[in-house]
Amino acid sequence: MTESDRARLESLRDQIEEHNFRYYVLDAPTIPDAEYDRLMAELRRIEAEHPEWVTPDSPSQRVGAPPSRQFQTVQHALPMLSLDNAFDEDEFRAFDQRARDRLGTTDSISYTTEPKFDGLAISLRYEQGRLVQAATRGDGQYGEDVTANVRTISIIPYRLKANEAPAVLEVRGEVIMTRSEFAALNARAAAEGGKTFVNPRNAAAGSLRQKDPRITAARKLHFFAYGTGLCEGAALPASHYETLLWLKALGFPVSELIGIVHGVDEAVAWYRRLLMQRDDLDFDIDGAVFKVDDREQQRILGYVARAPRWAIAWKFPAEEMMTRLLGVDFQVGRTGVLTPVARLEPVFVGGVTVSNATLHNMDEVARKDIRIGDTVIVRRAGDVIPEIVSVVVDRRPADSQPIIMPDRCPECGSEVVRAEGEAVFRCSGGLFCPAQRRETIKHFASRKAMNIEGLGDKLIEQLLDHGLIEHVDDLYRLTVEQIAGLERMGKKSAQNLVKALEKSKHSQLARFLYALGIREVGERTAETLAMHFGNLDSLMAADEAALMQVPDIGPVVARHIYTFFRQPHNREVIQSLLDAGIHWPDPAPRRDDLPLAGKTYVLTGTLSSMTREQAKAKLMALGAKVTSSVSSKTTAVIAGANAGSKLAKAEKLGVPVLDEAGLLELLKGE
Repeated sequence: MTESDRARLESLRDQIEEHNFRYYVLDAPTIPDAEYDRLMAELRRIEAEHPEWVTPDSPSQRVGAPPSRQFQTVQHALPMLSLDNAFDEDEFRAFDQRARDRLGTTDSISYTTEPKFDGLAISLRYEQGRLVQAATRGDGQYGEDVTANVRTISIIPYRLKANEAPAVLEVRGEVIMTRSEFAALNARAAAEGGKTFVNPRNAAAGSLRQKDPRITAARKLHFFAYGTGLCEGAALPASHYETLLWLKALGFPVSELIGIVHGVDEAVAWYRRLLMQRDDLDFDIDGAVFKVDDREQQRILGYVARAPRWAIAWKFPAEEMMTRLLGVDFQVGRTGVLTPVARLEPVFVGGVTVSNATLHNMDEVARKDIRIGDTVIVRRAGDVIPEIVSVVVDRRPADSQPIIMPDRCPECGSEVVRAEGEAVFRCSGGLFCPAQRRETIKHFASRKAMNIEGLGDKLIEQLLDHGLIEHVDDLYRLTVEQIAGLERMGKKSAQNLVKALEKSKHSQLARFLYALGIREVGERTAETLAMHFGNLDSLMAADEAALMQVPDIGPVVARHIYTFFRQPHNREVIQSLLDAGIHWPDPAPRRDDLPLAGKTYVLTGTLSSMTREQAKAKLMALGAKVTSSVSSKTTAVIAGANAGSKLAKAEKLGVPVLDEAGLLELLKGE
């Protein structure tokens, strides 16, 4: 047993040293904090059982890692220590009991409370009130000189706000990057094809360690002060809380979340409140810090090798944990988007057991190089859907498998397609796919599509939930008796809906095409297609080359239309709709010799002699194109009463404006 403990001890030391180097020096950790804490806890347990094995160079006796050779080395005047951790209420209460035992008191201890920032610890040295040096924590004894970069952080004062500043004052605190700035930084990096960061902590550390201070300046770093080191030429306040207020008065940013509590019960309540606030903050925190407030009590309690006995960090439930990726399923969303979802070995993270996590899209899978069988880091923050942050490549098995997007929809078997320039893959069986049917039916029934009066979203939900319909064609097989049996639907309402369904059968080809919900086919494109092909059969038979002959139809839209009509399921539903009696008069194909061919008009305001829809139909019958937005290519804007922004834009662009009389003059050629 002893020999195996000794071997495990050496293995743990090697692992922790490697992870220290990756975290503190490279700013590129490969394991989550919770896994690091577990390794460290195991090392301390073995050393506690075998104190004769403890050596000065053990990771348990050190704070971080040796400073990088990239910067000059700085020796701290007073060591920058770490904090011991508590992971639950029992461990925190045990810390409080130990402190009271050492102080020889049964009275409650007053604690200063602070958020535990997830950033990079630094020490700022001021002489005669001026910033002369900034250093990272390093291994606690020696750090890196990052003075030039820290000077670019505008929130850190260059001069102290004090008439008589201490001869020497070291201020300890945390450099962080806000979540909003982190998101913006990664967005810029991705757009430029550069390196993206895993989290704000790594982004802050990487930004502070730039050789070029101008890069640091562009990263918009933030800083919070939380303590002092060496102080000469002035007496520090008698309590830690007062010290923080003093630092604030000197010009340092101090968190608004600090407080003071009396006794362990108040401390527990404060921890729980902070945990509730965690997800609403614009910066990452991973716990609460409690420091004995009275400076004399701090002196009595003293220090251990790497941490004070008068302070502790009560860590929040881990938001990141390691587990294994067992497989990948593909979920189909309401708009047909296929999302890869990871199946995981269950792991407790963020307060719940997680067995699934989103992989977002295949571009993300490729960027993170995620494979089935990998050990992965899973993150869950608040109510956010769990996601895979990164892969622990060092633990990749030889038989790991790449993740491949299926070529057929797992819900309906239709072809899976990806439009040029899009990150997502979609099912092309919009009329048939069960995953898309709710949105498909809602769109089909909408006013500008089939205009089925009385068929609202809630009624559609009821029809689906009761199994009365599966696809849009089932609407036309509904009976009065079926509908009347639904909640809040009497016989009269049911009769009205059946009448509305019957009325909707008398439609127009353009409306029908729009109602099918083909991607990128809006009202105007549907009208253009109807005018160009004249009938549905010709359109359904058209290939991509023929579709691209239609005005304003490019290769992407042509591909969407061609793919939609190529799916057997979609064609079956369309035929079923036609068999139910949906019909329309075939429009005459567009002719270049029509009076208004090649001209574009915009309608705005209220017309007295006809509705705007009627005016639009009349203009299009004469060969015109009618759009909803004004541009320099617009032939004229037709303005009725109470015309608004479109009229103003036309006047600004110098586009001709016609009143209702001018419209009637145009239509004389009808």
